[in-house]
Amino acid sequence: MRLYDLSHPYHDCMPVYPGDDPVELRLKRTVPADGYTAYTLSTGLHAGTHLDAPLHFVAGGQMIRDLELERCLGSGRLLDVRGEKVIGYRPEYARLIGPGDIVLLWTGHSAYWNTDAYFKQHPVVQEDLADFFIERKIKLLGMDLPSPDGPPFPIHKKLLHAGIPLLENLTNLEQLRDLPSFEVIALPLNITAEGSPVRVVARAWDIKEGKTKCKGRSCG
Repeated sequence: MRLYDLSHPYHDCMPVYPGDDPVELRLKRTVPADGYTAYTLSTGLHAGTHLDAPLHFVAGGQMIRDLELERCLGSGRLLDVRGEKVIGYRPEYARLIGPGDIVLLWTGHSAYWNTDAYFKQHPVVQEDLADFFIERKIKLLGMDLPSPDGPPFPIHKKLLHAGIPLLENLTNLEQLRDLPSFEVIALPLNITAEGSPVRVVARAWDIKEGKTKCKGRSCG
């Protein structure tokens, strides 16, 4: 078994969406001076790799703590959409994606992390693709983007109204391109809020002697 980290590291003054509060990670106590080490963290809940719950755009919608744990892990499907400024539906997606899948959009845009272009010039998801994800009843939609859209955030609203949470600011998705199957694990904090930082990992199994140890839908 191998684990693939798909999360940006958390650190002081890390990039945040324009207008969001800055991340402050401060060393407050040290072993030499105090006998122990302690940090404090001040952050908005949409910094770094994070999960949006429906409440983010839906009045009275589910909070993070209301999401079923089963929704936060499952069979992953990587869609290579590099080079698409507007990410639309393709007929082959009907064959690749099934109910309960966790879909990850690999745009390559994470290469612009730590630049202004990351937040201001990112690809967006087209409405026909969002409609397909809703019809397919996927568990989660993840992306190496800060958002699937821009103001007034119609794709956010459409997917969250349909109960599909969003994983934003993923990275390292190129690690998954040659895997025949993998599982996504994206467990947020048990928090009464609309968003949460998440350590997202993909888990895959080696295939040896014509057999696989994986239990994913496309393995066998």
